Order: sequence, then structure tokens, then C-alpha cells
Amino acid sequence: MSAAQKVVVVTGASQGIGAELVKAFRERGHRVVATARTIKPSDDQDILAVAGDIADPSTARRVVAEAVARFGRIDTLVNNAGIFVAKPFTSYTDEDYAAVTGINLTGFFHITQLAIAEMEKQRSGHVVSITTSLVDHAISGVPSVLASLTKGGLNAATKSLAIEYARTGIRANAVAPGIIKSPMHAPETHEALGALHPVGHMGEMRDIVDAVLYLDNAPFVTGEILHVDGGQSAGH
Repeated sequence: MSAAQKVVVVTGASQGIGAELVKAFRERGHRVVATARTIKPSDDQDILAVAGDIADPSTARRVVAEAVARFGRIDTLVNNAGIFVAKPFTSYTDEDYAAVTGINLTGFFHITQLAIAEMEKQRSGHVVSITTSLVDHAISGVPSVLASLTKGGLNAATKSLAIEYARTGIRANAVAPGIIKSPMHAPETHEALGALHPVGHMGEMRDIVDAVLYLDNAPFVTGEILHVDGGQSAGH
């Protein structure tokens, strides 16, 4: 394997931003381990698809074990899997709480722990997590306590990981998007959602992909929460 041919693990890889990340990393010649509940096998020998629920710790174990067995190492982990449930705080159910924390937090914890253990062996690696600008900029009319609770935790964990592993060659960063045009949002909602951003429009999936690629190729950047949010976090 050439030095440039990284092995990248992407969670939530079956559609939307995750699928675009898989495509972008392959365009750069990297090998990709793509995981999601409904992901299908790939004809590309340099894409390993592992189906499973990231909230289940056994999925994380399978993803990392199969990545190492197939490609020998893990260089980058992109924690892209996540769900968003917009409800008034008092309307959240136990099921909502379990679902959001299961994917956004438990899923992050287990696969990141196992991936970093592999990165330590080569004394290099990078963890990027996709969070949300809502952590820093709550929006009236967009109830988001569970998103802020979980994704805010990832922002804090990112900084903690960055410092803990700063001298081991392992970096940790996050991308905090605004509202992005993805399968999550129906086209008829785009105008209203776009108006929530100072720039007046939603972001594109490519904006997030480019941010992840930048961070993955920025060896002096760690502990960064990169806001890609059309100015939301700056003010209103």
C-alpha cells in the first residue's frame, strides 16, 4: 500500500453526506470501509461495506476487525452517522432518547475507541466527527435539545481526544454543519430552511465533504470544531 493510500472508515455511509464522503475518498485513491444499517456490498475492491447498526457495540467491533483484516490498518475515522429528532423538550420519549444517544453517542464511543487503538499501533491517525452548528447557535422554532446534548458532547470529546493524543500523532477534529441539502430535507422545505442562515441559503453536501477533506490533510490542525454553517455560529 502506498503512503498516500489511506484506509478511511466512514459511518452512516449508505446515503447523503456519508455516501459523498465515500466517493470523495475513493477519488483520492484511498481505501474505504463504509458502514451503515442498510449498506450494500460494493463492486469496488477498495470499498469494504459492513452492514450494521452503529449503536450496537458489536457493529463497531466487526467494522474495525474487518477493516484491519482486509486493509491492514485504519488511518482516518469519520463519525458521520447521526440522527436528529426535533421535538419540544418535554415531548421527547424514552425511545427518542435511546435512539439519539445510541447512534450519536454510543456509536461514536465504541468505534472511536477501537479505531484509536489501531491508530496507536502506527502512531498516526485522524478522527473527524460530524456535529451541528445548533450546539453553538440554538434557533427559535428548531427544538434541538437532544441534538445539542449529544453533538455538543462530541465537540467536547473532540477537544479532549485532541489533547490526550496530541503527542502520539493522532488528531481529532469535528465539522459543525448548518442545515445541508441532503435526503433528510424535502425540497419544498429548502427555502424556509435556507432563510435560517445569514447567507440566505442551505449548504451543499459538498461543503461538508470539502471540510472533512481539508481537516484530513491538515497535520497541524487538531481539536478544531470547523463550522460550515453559512454564518449561523457567528451571529444573527
